[in-house]
Amino acid sequence: MAVQTDFMLAVNQIAAERNIDADDVLEAIKQAIRTGFKKDYPEEEGTILNIDLSPEKGQIAVYADKKVVDDVTNPPTQISLEEAQKLEPKLKVGDHIEVDITPEGDFGRVAAQAAKQVILQKIREAERETVLKEFEDKIGDIETGVVQRMDQDSVLWEVRKATGVMPLEERIGNEFYRSGNRHKLLIKMIEDGPKGKQLIVSRADPEFLRGIFELEVPELISGSVDIKVIAREEGSRSKVAVFSNTEGIDPIGSCVGQKGVRINAIMNELKVGHSEEKIDIILWDDEPEQFIANALSPAEVINVKIMDKEERVVKVIVPDEQLSLAIGKEGQNVRLAAKLTGWKIDIQGETIKVDSDYVKDEESDEKSEAKGKKKETKKKKSTKVSEFESLGLGKRVVNAIDKAGIKSVEDLKEKIEAGEKIAGIGPKAVEEIKKVIS
Repeated sequence: MAVQTDFMLAVNQIAAERNIDADDVLEAIKQAIRTGFKKDYPEEEGTILNIDLSPEKGQIAVYADKKVVDDVTNPPTQISLEEAQKLEPKLKVGDHIEVDITPEGDFGRVAAQAAKQVILQKIREAERETVLKEFEDKIGDIETGVVQRMDQDSVLWEVRKATGVMPLEERIGNEFYRSGNRHKLLIKMIEDGPKGKQLIVSRADPEFLRGIFELEVPELISGSVDIKVIAREEGSRSKVAVFSNTEGIDPIGSCVGQKGVRINAIMNELKVGHSEEKIDIILWDDEPEQFIANALSPAEVINVKIMDKEERVVKVIVPDEQLSLAIGKEGQNVRLAAKLTGWKIDIQGETIKVDSDYVKDEESDEKSEAKGKKKETKKKKSTKVSEFESLGLGKRVVNAIDKAGIKSVEDLKEKIEAGEKIAGIGPKAVEEIKKVIS
C-alpha cells in the first residue's frame, strides 16, 4: 500500500508543480517504459508493446502482441500454437495473444536513463500544451514580452510562462532586439511547428498597430470610434482610417489626443533606437472619391475621377507643387493610399493634359454659375496673360507667370532655357512649358 501511495503522491506532486494533468504524467511514464524496454531488449524491436501501469496496485507489466503460427520464424512477433494453447487453450492458428514479457528485476542503467529523459521530455511537452491553452482565447490581444535570445532569423520571447516565436516576417525590419528588453507584442496565432505547437507573436502585423491604438484610445474600446482599415509598411509609415459612430465625437482628434499625447504614446511604442514609424490618421468615408482624397493626405487633392469601377481604377488631379508630396518618397504615400482604399490610383499634376470628361464632374447649377463668374474674371485679364493661356497652360501656372512679371512668351522661354526658377512652378510644370514653347 505504501508503494502505490508514494507512487501516486509523486505523480500528483509533479502534476501540481508543472500545472499539468496527472494522466499526462502517467502517459509519460508509460512511454518511458516502452522506450527503456526496447533499449535493453533490441530483439523485441518491431513488436507491438502494451504497457499495463497500475499505480493502485504498484505494478508495471509489459505485454507483446504476438500472432499464433505453426512454425515460428520471427519470435518477437510470433508464438507457436503449442505455447499459445498453454496460455489460452481455445486459441488457433492466425489468432493474436498478448504475452507477458515483463523482465525480472529492473530494466538496467541505460534503460533507466532513457526512461528518465523520455519522462522529462513528455512532461515538458504537456506543460507547454497547458501553457499554450491559456493563449487560445487571447489571439489578437497585446501582451508584453521580454526578449530571450535569437534563434537563427527568429526572436524568442518570454510571454508570461510561454515562449513566443517571432519569425523574420513578423519582425519590424529596422528594429534591434536586445536580450532582456521589454516590448509589446501581438499574440498572432498558435501553429504546429517542427517541435510541436508554438506561440507566434508579431510586431509587423497591421493588427498589432490596431491593438496599440486600442490601448491608448478609450473611444475605440467603447465603440464610439472605429478603425475601419489599416495600411502599413512596418517601421516606416502607416495610414489608419477612422470613423465616428457617435455624433459630436471627432475620430481623428480622439486618436491624436490632447496636444498629441495619445498618438505620441503610440509612436513611442513603435520607436526602437533611432527609427520611428510615422502614422497618418485618415477620416474614412463611404464615398470612394472622398475617401481616396482623404487617403492621399497630407497632399491637397483637386479632383478624383473614377475611370473603371469594376477594375477599381481612379485618376487624381493635384496641384503641381504638391505632386511629389502626393506621390511620396519612392511612391510610398500613393502606395499606402491605394492599399488603404483598395483602388488603383493614377496621380496627375494640374498642368498635365487630360480629357475634359476626366477633369470635369457633373456640377450643380450653383457650381456652373460660379464657374461662369470665373470666366468673366479671366476676360478682364491682360492680353499678355491670355497669350500664355492660349498655349494650353493651366490656371495656376498662368497666374504664377503673371506674378513673376513675365510679359511675353519670348521672355518666359529665356528664363526657362537659362534654368531660372519661377515661384509657384514646379519641375513637372517646367517640362510642360518646355514642350509648348519649343
